[in-house]
Amino acid sequence: MSTPTEVAQRFYRALADGDGQALFDLLTDDFEGVVSAGMPHGVGGEHHGRVAMISDVWGRIDAAYDIAVEPTEFLATDTDDRVVVLGNYRGSARTGAAAVDAAFAHVITVQNEQITALQQITDTVRWQLPS
Repeated sequence: MSTPTEVAQRFYRALADGDGQALFDLLTDDFEGVVSAGMPHGVGGEHHGRVAMISDVWGRIDAAYDIAVEPTEFLATDTDDRVVVLGNYRGSARTGAAAVDAAFAHVITVQNEQITALQQITDTVRWQLPS
C-alpha cells in the first residue's frame, strides 16, 4: 500500500511528464479541487470531478503557460490520508509576455492510492500578465 507521499510523488511525475492518462488514473471520479482565487484564465475556485480539474484548470494553464511544477518538500500530516507539498511554479506565458516564479502549497488527500482532493495555495499576483 502506497503512502500519501508516494501517491503525491506519482502525481508530480505525471504533471512533469505531461501524462494525462496517469493524472486521470490518479484522481478519483469525485475528486474535489480548490484553486486559489485570482488565478489567471478564470481557473480559481472549486472544481468538481477529475475531468473538470484536468480540462478546466490544468488544461487551460498548460495552453497559456509553459510551467514546471517543482515540489521541494513533502510534509506528512497527523492524519493518515493527507500530505502537504511545498514547491514552486516556474516558467513563462507562452506568449513570452511574462515570467512566472510563484511558491505553492498543495494539501493533497489520498484514499485507496488515489487523490480525492487537492487544495492549492499560491501567490496569484506572480501569475499575472503585464497590463
